Amino acid sequence: MQISVAWRLIARVFLPFAAGYYLSYLFRSINALISGHLISETGLGTADLGLLTSVYFLVFAAAQIPIGLLLDRFGPRRVQSALLLVAAAGAALFAMSTGLPSLLISRAMIGLGVAAALTAGLKSIVLWFPRERVALLNGYMIMLGSLGAVTATTPVEHLLAWIDWRQLFAILAAATGATAVLIYIVVPERVITPSIGSIPASLSSVFCDRRFWRIAPLSATCVGSAWSLQGLWAAPWLTDVEGLGRESLVGQLFIMSIVLCGGAWLFGTTVHCIRRRGVGAETILAIVAMLFVAGELALILRAPLPSILPWCVVAIVGTATVVSFAVIAEYFPPELAGRANGALNLLHFGWAFLAQFGTGLILEQWSTEGGHRSILAYQVAFGVNVALQIAALVWFALPLFRSFTGWMGSIAFFAPISLPEAVEPMTYEQTIVLIPMDGDAEW
Repeated sequence: MQISVAWRLIARVFLPFAAGYYLSYLFRSINALISGHLISETGLGTADLGLLTSVYFLVFAAAQIPIGLLLDRFGPRRVQSALLLVAAAGAALFAMSTGLPSLLISRAMIGLGVAAALTAGLKSIVLWFPRERVALLNGYMIMLGSLGAVTATTPVEHLLAWIDWRQLFAILAAATGATAVLIYIVVPERVITPSIGSIPASLSSVFCDRRFWRIAPLSATCVGSAWSLQGLWAAPWLTDVEGLGRESLVGQLFIMSIVLCGGAWLFGTTVHCIRRRGVGAETILAIVAMLFVAGELALILRAPLPSILPWCVVAIVGTATVVSFAVIAEYFPPELAGRANGALNLLHFGWAFLAQFGTGLILEQWSTEGGHRSILAYQVAFGVNVALQIAALVWFALPLFRSFTGWMGSIAFFAPISLPEAVEPMTYEQTIVLIPMDGDAEW
């Protein structure tokens, strides 16, 4: 690809979709910072806050399959620009809401409006850029989008010193509408012709693929839980368990967001490099899952480590979608990219909803003392997530275990001895030996 053409595509295709994903990440993470304002102004409880924040994930997840079909049918440009207008309307309504019902409706509209932000960007990369660059550009896309999580920490905290959260959402509504118009005007259209001999372009081709169901549970339980924790429950943990003040809390969330951005770049670069050496992205996904479980256990067991270290592990796992979508790109042709990415994203966000809402329900079972919940409440809530992640990791590793045992069985030293290869049993004829009774007899 010529340099001038590449930069033109980056300016007209990559950056507009990256801007849409940036807004998606900002909307996803903003409730962790304004949760105190929402509770004080609207009287929300812990379970209400968990429901309000997680309804974004619920609607987001429910929209993934239809959006995947629409992306493959109409292209990312038209789908993304239309949905971002819905997100803009939802942000405007959120700014005017005064109670839980209207907040839920507006938050659901935001979730629907940005539901195509990532998959539309990934689809555009598949359509416009060489296949060998897909994983690298996916990493850059998620890295730039993750800046939304960075913005939702210290920058927004400083901004809230000048304006309130309602004015903030009014600004976000205007920015989202402007991005929708930009994508519609700037991004070109491209029609893709199905490759010869490719599998039929249907959703069943994705859901009937055994490889998809091997990685999907592991990717969903890890990525979804990481989004749930960083998007909402990191702040209460740091306040109730670590005893951080407001300034320290925002600072730690800011560090986690920076790590999030670096993780996207790291994963994209790593997948790009290891593919040249013949190593599959599945290996990286398994390593990330084990690292995530270790980080969560360090939090639950109160390991003698600075809390920022395991929380940075949680943050970096939130960008493991780079690895997951790289695996999906290996499994399915470009004409199925929208459906396949949408199907995996359905599980990502579906699990994020369950983890975020379920964590709130578990925490609600413990009463507060001095405005804080006990460490045991968080240990139980986080421990449920870890148990399910370990189960998904075992499911992922089963084919590897079977391959290993098959390989061991092929080695002669470990192979069981079959009857034809065994030593033939010896037979003896009965012989009668007459022993003389006479003591003088010679033998």
